[in-house]
Amino acid sequence: MIGLENVTSGQRNKALWMSTLAFTTCFAVWTIFSIIGIKIKANLGLSDTQFGTLVATPVLTGSLSRIFLGVWTDKYGGRVIFSFLMVVTAAATWLLTSVTTYPMFLLAALGVGLAGGSFAVGVAYVSRWYEKGQQGTALGIFGAGNVGAAVTNFGAPILLVALGWQGVAKVYAGALLAMAVIFWLMTEDDPAIKARKEAKAKPVPLSEQLEPLKCAQVWRFAFYYFFVFGAFVALALWLPRYYVGEYGLDIKTAGMFAACYALPGSVFRALGGWMSDKFGARKVMYWTFGACFGSCFVLSYPNTRYIVSGIEGPIDFEFGIGLIPFVAITVVLGFFMSLGKAAVYKHIPVYYPDHVGSVGGMVGLVGGLGGFCLPIIFGMLNDSFGIRSSCFMLLTVIVGVLLLWMHSAVVEMDRKTCPALAEPLDLVEATISIKR
Repeated sequence: MIGLENVTSGQRNKALWMSTLAFTTCFAVWTIFSIIGIKIKANLGLSDTQFGTLVATPVLTGSLSRIFLGVWTDKYGGRVIFSFLMVVTAAATWLLTSVTTYPMFLLAALGVGLAGGSFAVGVAYVSRWYEKGQQGTALGIFGAGNVGAAVTNFGAPILLVALGWQGVAKVYAGALLAMAVIFWLMTEDDPAIKARKEAKAKPVPLSEQLEPLKCAQVWRFAFYYFFVFGAFVALALWLPRYYVGEYGLDIKTAGMFAACYALPGSVFRALGGWMSDKFGARKVMYWTFGACFGSCFVLSYPNTRYIVSGIEGPIDFEFGIGLIPFVAITVVLGFFMSLGKAAVYKHIPVYYPDHVGSVGGMVGLVGGLGGFCLPIIFGMLNDSFGIRSSCFMLLTVIVGVLLLWMHSAVVEMDRKTCPALAEPLDLVEATISIKR
């Protein structure tokens, strides 16, 4: 990697931990509508589809912005772009408090959603401080900033009761602005940007930065991320509402149970990065998709009443998943999603070290679109069929298709791989894909 020969461990650690803290703050802001949206829904009398659209709108901006934010990070450096992004998003979050109508809420949510683009910035910035053998672990630690969703699910309901939803928005805006200032003061340009400045070299042309996007492998990884990240975000946004409707919980309790899902779905991403370094990202993806398929299948089964014609008359009994088993299974689901998120991004700096921003941005964009589309579809399924567990039925189908797609790609790759090649299988995959 460019410029790493003069980098100290202290510089690496500072860049990693400050980026992780900043990403955590951004992610908390990005998912703010999962809590305040419930209050807005009640105030405006929104349908489930309208509510799903509201909570998903920030995800749209956060997704679409990732590609150009990643490109800008490759060009100008993560320190500048990350700090600028947090300042702009803090202003948008503060302005949210002056909105009163549903269309204006949707417009304001687009501005708040810029916080989600911080992931593409952080991936490009952090990866340039580490050698290839350490990037999986480093990016796993950075990606644990997804815990911001748990921070919102746990802390925002408390603020909501004490300050109202406008107060929550103001506190979040102030925290994000403070984080922008701290990040700017505590970090420095990454080694590649420093080397480019010293050599007075021109930035890489946009056409060259986007060249890897022609590779089919990039798009396959992007759709993996559609589930492991997009579905994670969608459920983090949807579960508080699900608990309130399905189990009759109050918003504080629902937020705490939703945090039980979001927390392992975030903090264990660091473990997923380490496992990807040690065992290979492909193996981790198999574990992820297999466990997620089983979890979603169980969660998709709706509460059902059976009437059996017995010898002495009808026998009436019911089957359903109780609250505690439901929470436990969501914890398992979140855990394996966290491993999968790290495994997907383990590949990018290894295969595309000079295009981490553009490739990581595109993968993040498609993944983020999952977080945008799925809550809307969840709401539409509720309104159309009246079955709350229909969201998990959809996720079961999606992860099943992805598992079959991944396995067929692996079988095809192994068939074409020359046994004489010495690279690990994951790297062989990259070689074949790039040559196509």
